[in-house]
Amino acid sequence: MVKIAILPGDGIGVEVIEEAEKVLALLDKKYTLGFETEKALVGGSAYDKFGTPLPESTLTLAKEADAVLLGAVGGPKWESLDYGVRPERALLGLRAELDLYANLRPAKVYPALVDASSLKREIIEGTDIMVVRELVGGIYFGEPKGVEQLPDGTERGVNTLVYTTPEIERIAKVAFDVARKRGKKVCSVDKANVLECTELWRRVVSGIHQDYQDVELSHMYVDNCAMQLVRWPKQFDVIVTTNMFGDILSDEAAMLTGSIGMLPSASLSGKKGMYEPVHGSAPDIMGQNKANPIATILSVAMMLRYSFDLADAAEDIEQAVTKVLEDGIRTPDIHTEGYTLVGTKEMGDKIVEAIG
Repeated sequence: MVKIAILPGDGIGVEVIEEAEKVLALLDKKYTLGFETEKALVGGSAYDKFGTPLPESTLTLAKEADAVLLGAVGGPKWESLDYGVRPERALLGLRAELDLYANLRPAKVYPALVDASSLKREIIEGTDIMVVRELVGGIYFGEPKGVEQLPDGTERGVNTLVYTTPEIERIAKVAFDVARKRGKKVCSVDKANVLECTELWRRVVSGIHQDYQDVELSHMYVDNCAMQLVRWPKQFDVIVTTNMFGDILSDEAAMLTGSIGMLPSASLSGKKGMYEPVHGSAPDIMGQNKANPIATILSVAMMLRYSFDLADAAEDIEQAVTKVLEDGIRTPDIHTEGYTLVGTKEMGDKIVEAIG
């Protein structure tokens, strides 16, 4: 029996998770997978009931589950709360408690949505990138950090970029393993010409590559990578990089696709993973049947592929999404004149129908 924790969260998270559950139930039946699902509150909805965005019961469920499917958290309702109990703290808590050290963010341009990108068709067409970001180390977590008062009355802010050999080794292995399931190319992004820490990064990644000779490895400075993503994105297959560089580059890569409503993500610790759409809780369209569920449904595909090695089931979802888009079905965020406008539930139904 495989157990999946489902955490709808806040805003449109509840709506898009419902559509993802339809797809998951269909594939469970089609392939006789034996999935067991259990829901729990997280984020603002959890704070409203329990006074904390990450109740102990939710954390226990997440730890016991084989994978976690998350909707979205947060919204204006909770912005006045103390920083320590805001809904977003639940995400940080889950990442830390589950040791989710590898963040996977795909940026795939679907043929039917090429014109939604801000880049020219000939540049963007065929782009399919996976950004593998180290998620629990680097400058966001290094010590010392903080702001201190100096004797002359001025202040000094300090953040420390720190990586150890084991931290780099494990994220490199994730990148190479992911590349083996894709185009077998890894580009490691650093700033080794000026940052000693990322000089170590480059050296360790190169060492791990010795065990993955079937995968091509290249290195690129982060400033050049940022430029190349908009100059010639099709050159990339898998990009692996540090926490801060990955934070920036994954958002840049995401915008190549034309809609954030199309983008799934995975945060992994070995086979254990938390899967969620990149978009937020979008309270302005909550309850209006306007949200695009595709990112969440594609997050299910990532879960099937990376946590459960169910490539066929994952491909069923990805092919169904492609077919629905090619059939001209669009939610408001990707709709233009000449296409069929549908709501959240209808898009979910169309994808279920396409899976068959």
